[in-house]
Amino acid sequence: MICSIVPPYMLRRLAAQDEPRLREVALAAKESLAHVKEIQSVRSAPVPAPAPSAREAKPGPPKRTIYDAQSSENLPGKLVRKEDAAPTGDVTADEAYDGLGSTHRLYAEVFGRDSVDGAGLPLDATVHYGTLYDNAFWDGQQMVFGDGDGEVFQRFTKSVSVIGHELAHGVTQFTAALAYRNQAGALNESMSDVFGVLVEQYLKKESARQASWLIGEGLFTDKVQGAALRSMKAPGTAYDDDVLGKDPQPDSMDTYVRTSADNGGVHINSGIPNRAFYVVASEIGGNAWEAPGQIWYGTLTSGSLPPACTFGKFARTTLATAEELFGAGSKEHDAVRKAWDTVKVKV
Repeated sequence: MICSIVPPYMLRRLAAQDEPRLREVALAAKESLAHVKEIQSVRSAPVPAPAPSAREAKPGPPKRTIYDAQSSENLPGKLVRKEDAAPTGDVTADEAYDGLGSTHRLYAEVFGRDSVDGAGLPLDATVHYGTLYDNAFWDGQQMVFGDGDGEVFQRFTKSVSVIGHELAHGVTQFTAALAYRNQAGALNESMSDVFGVLVEQYLKKESARQASWLIGEGLFTDKVQGAALRSMKAPGTAYDDDVLGKDPQPDSMDTYVRTSADNGGVHINSGIPNRAFYVVASEIGGNAWEAPGQIWYGTLTSGSLPPACTFGKFARTTLATAEELFGAGSKEHDAVRKAWDTVKVKV
């Protein structure tokens, strides 16, 4: 499944704007929204998981390739940088290169995983995709970044959490293969948010207490009243803007959104498991990529999650993983239970 970072509900708000100063923004949003609908109607071919021996292989160095679409929608585009090559001088291409490297480093050094597929998959990315393209996405094989419209969104390579988020869709694709619909889809999005913030926190060496817990921090221009696309610490508070509206994410099952839009609310309801991970990290303390990250990564790769996984099933599996890794009644195990209680998910 092809997965994008900007929620359709946000693009719909922008597409509906009729102020003269926002005409170009509205047009860009309409085109981006049409593209989201188009790519979400496409199902990627089933991807077999790597053999156990490949998953257990020692992680190797990243194999990055950056392409430039030159404002077209033709992929992959013109080759502009390969692994170990000097910076291009194009900030977008070089941010993509560095972000791919930071993501590879987290998986290799923290989780012992060799790239997205666990078997050294080359990391390819295309920048300058489309004209004023308000999105970034993983298409099942590579990363793609738009430059934004300049009025609401800046370039999508600017946030390393966005790069980490989209590559994490690839990790989910090669492990649990969570369906991109309803609660399983919200979990798919949440796993990408979790590993997106972990990439950023590991890069900056920020503890759970020091981190912002924002997804897409820095994407908005200074004309927007908002900090990021989403907040894992406080879903529903990332932005409150005259143009974008107010962040609609729920922070518990009490305000779960039942909708047929966006594949059953995959972007909006991800706030619930997102907050659960934040609570686990804040309860345990220290670095979120350590015990909390190990629990979530262990759950994702456990083989216990069905494609149509529910929040409840996922919660029970995180509890089982925490018990396996740290023991029943441990601080880590208790933190996981408290987190799901906090967001009103029954375990």
